[in-house]
Amino acid sequence: MSNVTTVGIDLAKHVFAVHAVNGTGQVVMRRTVRRERLVELMAQLPACLIGMEACTGAHEWARRFAAFGHTVRLMAPKFVAPYRHSGKNDDNDAAAICEAVGRPSMRFVPVKSLEQQALLAQHRVRQGFIEERTATLNRIRGVLAEFGQVLPQRACEVRRGLVERLAKVPGRVARALEDLLAHVRVLDERIGAYDRELKQHARAEPNARRIQALNGIGPLTASAVVASVGRATEFRNGRQFAAWLGLTPRQHSSGGKTRLGHITRRGDPYLRTLLIMGARAVLQSAARHTDRLSRWALALRARRGYHRTCVAIAAKNARILWVLLARGETLRTA
Repeated sequence: MSNVTTVGIDLAKHVFAVHAVNGTGQVVMRRTVRRERLVELMAQLPACLIGMEACTGAHEWARRFAAFGHTVRLMAPKFVAPYRHSGKNDDNDAAAICEAVGRPSMRFVPVKSLEQQALLAQHRVRQGFIEERTATLNRIRGVLAEFGQVLPQRACEVRRGLVERLAKVPGRVARALEDLLAHVRVLDERIGAYDRELKQHARAEPNARRIQALNGIGPLTASAVVASVGRATEFRNGRQFAAWLGLTPRQHSSGGKTRLGHITRRGDPYLRTLLIMGARAVLQSAARHTDRLSRWALALRARRGYHRTCVAIAAKNARILWVLLARGETLRTA
C-alpha cells in the first residue's frame, strides 16, 4: 500500500467499500472495511488524495482523514454517477469515486469545520420546529373544520380564533385542541431560543456581521451562509456561487441556439429559500426607496413579474455575497 496515490471510499453505515490506485492508475487495493477499521486503514496509507460523496457523515470523515495528512475531496453524488462503468454496487461506486476525484474539471463540496456543522445543525433543528409548528396549526384547523368551525390560514388567526371556538366543540375535542395549542407554545419558545442564539452568533462573527450590510440579508441568513460556505473560496466567481445555490437558469442549448429554462434548484434548498425570502423583503420595500437596486427591481418586476424578480434579486445578492466573503471586502453603498 506504499504506492497508493488516490483512494475512493463509498460511505455507508457499517461496511465501507475502498478502492485505491497508484500513480499509473493501476488498482492496488479493493476491499470492504467495517466502520471501526476504516480510520486505522487510512492512517496506514501514505499521504494521498481521498474522494468521497457528500452525504451523511462525509464531513466528519473528511476531518479525520485530513488529520493524517491526506487531501480529502467531497463530490456531489450526481457528478460521480457518470463514472460508474457497470451496475450499481458498493465496489463499483468506490471505483467511480476514485476515478471522478482525479478529474481536473470536477467540482468539489467544501469540507465544513466542526463549528460550521454545529451551526447548521441548529439551523436544521430550528427549521424542523417551524415545520412542526405549521403542521400542528394545520392540524388544529383540520379538527375544527370537522365540527363546522373554519379558521383562516394565518397563524395569528388560528391562535386567536381557537380560544373563541373551544366552547363550540365537544369537551373531548376541546381538550385535544388545548393540548395542540400548548404544543404550539412550547415550539414557539424553542424557536425563539434558537433565533436568539443564531442572531447572537451573527453579531459576533466578523464575516456574518459584514455581509448583513447587504439589503435582504438578515442575521439568520448571514449565519446560514457563513456556516455553509465559510469564506466561499471554493468558488471561482460569484456566478458559480449563484449556480451552486440553484439560482441560475438551466440551459437547453444546442446548434448555436441558447435556450434558458427555469432555475436549476441545485444546492442547499434552505439557503436558497432564505435568500429568496430576503429578496421578497427587498422588493416589497423598493417602492419606498430611490436607490439603484430599488429602481432596477421595480423595472424588472414590471417586465418579468414578481417571482422572477425575487429570484433575480436573490441571484444578485448571492454574487455580491461571494465578493464580500471571498475577497474580504466591505459593502460600498452609493
